Formats: sequence, structure tokens, C-alpha cells
Amino acid sequence: MGSSLAKLDGPTHLVMVGLDSAGKTTVLYRLKFDQYVSTVPTVGFNCEKIKGTLGKAKGVSFIVWDVGGQDKVRPLWRSYTRSTDGIVFVVDSADTERIEEAKVELLRTTRTPETQGVPIVVIANKQDLPGALNVTIVEKILGLQELSTQGNRSICAIPACAVTGEGLEFALEQLYQMIVKRRKAGKKKR
Repeated sequence: MGSSLAKLDGPTHLVMVGLDSAGKTTVLYRLKFDQYVSTVPTVGFNCEKIKGTLGKAKGVSFIVWDVGGQDKVRPLWRSYTRSTDGIVFVVDSADTERIEEAKVELLRTTRTPETQGVPIVVIANKQDLPGALNVTIVEKILGLQELSTQGNRSICAIPACAVTGEGLEFALEQLYQMIVKRRKAGKKKR
């Protein structure tokens, strides 16, 4: 029975959210094509099927919804997070002026009843830029320790650079492992 849970049936659905200009679409297309793709601001959403390439996520299909981050679009996030397996929250680590705004949106996303217990990976993007906050500081400012103790949630932050791809596959692998763990726990309860 354990081996049947090693790979989830069907594609795993993920939603990628975060403030505008955090690098969500660059993350998506780096994972999809394994190369940098110049992007424009997302109005609405992008959706792509990608395959994991690392660890237990290797060969696993993910349907990833990349939802725009402009303040007018953020109320729509709830429609996408309603029935997702995992959430990817992308933060621009170099935009220190907006990190508190990112925290507010992360809290808003995690406090909806539909996302209770849904695993979250925070991608601390743009680590290559001067003045980027390291992942430990991003974790502290966003209050990830407190979030993990509320609502029985798995959450972690991974330093990354969407332009080079550094950290992205590892983040996907970590999120996948959290999703599998959640599903196993759900099956034990039944």
C-alpha cells in the first residue's frame, strides 16, 4: 500500500501566487522549459503542465496555475486555491519595501477555510540580486513558523533564482513531499 502512495494518481494541481513582479511566470516557464523565458505582466493567469525532475517528484505531472499578482486580481486567488493540492507563494526577496504587503497576502490566502492544511512552499526568489533578503529573514518576516503551527499546515521557504533556475526543482520536490505526506495522513484518518 505504501508504494501506491509514492506517486499520486493523476496530475497534482498547484496554484502559484504572489505579488506582481515577484517572478511567478518566470518560475513557471523555467520549470516548464528549463530555460529563461522573458515574460510580461500576467493579466489573468497562465496554466502549464510540467514534470518534476528531482527526487520523489521525478516524472510526476503537475498542473500549475500561475495567477496574476496585481492588487485588483488578488481577490480571484481564492477561486484558484479552493481545490488545489499545494500552493507556491513567490516572494521577491530583493523588494524589501513590499515584503510586508506580501505577508498580508500570504496570511489572507492561508486564512480561508478552503486552504486549511494545504501545503505551501514559499519561493524566496531573486536571491541573485544585490540586497536580497536571505531565506531565514524572509521566513521570519512572513511569520512562517507561526503559520505552520496554525491549521495543521506544512510550509517551508526555499531560496531561489527563477532566471537561473537555482532552487526551483528543489522547491517543487519539497512541496510534492508535503502533499504526499498530507494525503497519507488523510487516508489514515479514514
